[in-house]
Amino acid sequence: METYDAMRHFADSWGLVAMLLFFAAVVLRLFTARARKHADEAAQIPFKTYPDKDA
Repeated sequence: METYDAMRHFADSWGLVAMLLFFAAVVLRLFTARARKHADEAAQIPFKTYPDKDA
């Protein structure tokens, strides 16, 4: 039970802080100009035309 208690204490304190920082970094990354460019490119994928392989 010693290991369980230590892991639980870590998760309750520093684990929560780490998850919060990770979440904030991901959210901030979504609002950068570079992320906008990648999102626009991904949004256009269904509209791309590819040459036929049979021809």
